[in-house]
Amino acid sequence: QVQLVESGGGLVQPGGSLRLSCAASGSFFSIVVMAWYRQAPGKQRELVARITSAGSTNYVDSVRGRFTISKDNAKNTVYLQMNSLKPDDTAVYYCNFNARLSWLLGIEDYWGQGTQVTVSS
Repeated sequence: QVQLVESGGGLVQPGGSLRLSCAASGSFFSIVVMAWYRQAPGKQRELVARITSAGSTNYVDSVRGRFTISKDNAKNTVYLQMNSLKPDDTAVYYCNFNARLSWLLGIEDYWGQGTQVTVSS
């Protein structure tokens, strides 16, 4: 079973930057979409950014212009560069791969364990 391992979270002051990484422990037959979600205390998990296999990106309005999602196909890794961070960005961030393990299997969702991002002075 392939696992997603996240890194890069932490405590940062408002206006600061962080870069999250999410790497797959093995290989997929194909990856349709890579994405980052976040969940703040008392709130539902929300989609932050996504990138398709073709490289098309989408962002939630609240982060557009501040966050950038990118990927390295050779490393099965997705990144989230977060700039101009605000206290409202505080949440646990989860990576998600919408992917197929083999040609015999259907497309499934794979999730990372989550990494805490805290924006506070």
